[in-house]
Amino acid sequence: MEYRSLDALVRMRLRDWPQRPPGLGRPTRNMGSWLRGRPAEINGSSHPFLKLPGSQRLRTLPDGLWLNFGGTPQEPYADIFAIEACGSLANMLDKRARFAPSTNSLLAVCPVPWLLGPTSQADPTPRWRCTGVLRGEPVQPLILPVRDIRVLYALKARHYNGLLQSHVPLPHEYFVPMDKLVAKDAPEDPQIQALVARASANAHFLTEA
Repeated sequence: MEYRSLDALVRMRLRDWPQRPPGLGRPTRNMGSWLRGRPAEINGSSHPFLKLPGSQRLRTLPDGLWLNFGGTPQEPYADIFAIEACGSLANMLDKRARFAPSTNSLLAVCPVPWLLGPTSQADPTPRWRCTGVLRGEPVQPLILPVRDIRVLYALKARHYNGLLQSHVPLPHEYFVPMDKLVAKDAPEDPQIQALVARASANAHFLTEA
């Protein structure tokens, strides 16, 4: 399968994933509100992206991007869960570099058309109302500091098996075989749900049963 067709397949499958990443369940603490930013249900350019402060051109556009809005209207933030499908090891290394720990701040940018759009095809509620950090209809992009980052990398079998033998992921990194990610029932797969459940700040705390 060519990488471009694989890329399209990944986007098509991720459109079936829910607004809250599967497996996270309901938060045990007040962790805000999740919305899926990428891929959009319809193609277009007015969708959330990541960037460094002051940068006008260098943007990170993950294959999948979920934003968990938190804080207050005076001090909002976003936690993000991203999915990157990697067609080669070089592609994986390039994508990993964009999420590597850094002293630079990372910003999540939510364009106005995306904020004004419906939450989903089944829910006409404007997204801005679901963020919990906007008091009125936005007239400018919502730009948030990213508090926490978790990234799920999908790799072709030979690359995944090689990393499984010798690689130690960073604390924010998670890996999955590509065929698992592009499976039709991936959001309902117990293994996928268990892996995503660990990609949460809650996983670092002992919670009451």
